[in-house]
Amino acid sequence: MQVLCKSSDQDVETRCSVCGQGFVLYWERHTRTERAEALKEIQKTLQKQHSHQSDKAAHPDRGFLVPEWNGPIAFSGAAILGNAPSWAL
Repeated sequence: MQVLCKSSDQDVETRCSVCGQGFVLYWERHTRTERAEALKEIQKTLQKQHSHQSDKAAHPDRGFLVPEWNGPIAFSGAAILGNAPSWAL
C-alpha cells in the first residue's frame, strides 16, 4: 500500500511524534487494517526524516510517498486513487 503524505496545518490525519508537524494523507487503499499498518510505517518514516534536523524543516516541502517510490509522485497509486489535488504533488 502506498500513502502520499503532505505537510499541512489543517485537517491533518497524523502528526510527527518528534516535531508535531501535521500531515494530510492520500491513501491507495482504505481498509482499517491496512491504514493501521500504514500509519506505523508513516511514523517510522517521519522519525527517520529527523536524522539530521529536529524541527519541522526535516520533512519535505512537497508531498512524499510511504513507502518510498522512485517514479513521479503524480503517477503513484496513492496520488491517483487517493484523488490527491495538484498542490499536494
